[in-house]
Amino acid sequence: MQKIYDALINSFIENKIGIAENFLSLALASALKKNLNVLYASKELQSAGTGQLNELAHDIKFRSDKIYWLDKTHNDPSENQFFVIMDNFIKHLNETCYTGITNYEFHYTMYEPGTFYKKHIDQFKHNDSRQYSIIMYLNDDWKLQDGGELCIYNENQIQHISPTNGKIIFFKSSELEHEVLITHKPRMSITGWLKC
Repeated sequence: MQKIYDALINSFIENKIGIAENFLSLALASALKKNLNVLYASKELQSAGTGQLNELAHDIKFRSDKIYWLDKTHNDPSENQFFVIMDNFIKHLNETCYTGITNYEFHYTMYEPGTFYKKHIDQFKHNDSRQYSIIMYLNDDWKLQDGGELCIYNENQIQHISPTNGKIIFFKSSELEHEVLITHKPRMSITGWLKC
């Protein structure tokens, strides 16, 4: 995994956007996708909002995905394996880049056909604990016509990223505006933030 961690960090240093393929193994991505589909089928996902606490708002004209927060207390084997990978990545990140990350939060994300998330920044107005945004995709056989691209506005360019299976995206939560374009088939991921 260290080679993948280094590839992710190096691409982040070069371009402000870290990208690595196969961050999640095919077996783990498949198991996590199965979990997400079971949760979705049993209607345990909730409509996602923007803001936090008493400023939390739900506006489907701005954001229309559904989420389910991951928690170690769920004691799910696949999610536990995911948490081990993230713990190891944070250890490596702190040792090599002195980032001071102490915590994280992650949720499953489901974009149903026709849904999207308009341009935004991931850091809250009155809380700067989110330092890095991370997205890991769980989509097999994704094609260009399926839509659902992540668009990141990086200085004077827009980078379009296809949500293909096992890929990870990594960037500063306070710096880069981004959006999810309309998807034409179910689009699944684990999304989260590394925090101080």
